[in-house]
Amino acid sequence: MRFFIHYFLHFIAPLVIALIFFKKEWKKVYLIFLATMLVDLDHLLATPIFQSNRCSINFHPLHTFYAIGFYIILLFLKRPYIFIGLGLLFHMLTDHIDCLLM
Repeated sequence: MRFFIHYFLHFIAPLVIALIFFKKEWKKVYLIFLATMLVDLDHLLATPIFQSNRCSINFHPLHTFYAIGFYIILLFLKRPYIFIGLGLLFHMLTDHIDCLLM
């Protein structure tokens, strides 16, 4: 169940957000949201790379509270940075929910 929730929040929920709040440019916004998943490349720095019971928040460099602070700053800049910030923050929220479900 945790697996389903995690990937639903990573792929389907951003699509719903893009469709509801950004109707005119939903495709562009959704692609940006998907691109923000590249933030998970920081998992390659961990040993082991994948560990099913590890919480990403505050473990991987791009998942730290400092990085999240930077993602919040992106919300106050012009487009497309707002969308990038939203995508990154939603990604962090998804990973945080995953941590809570462990």
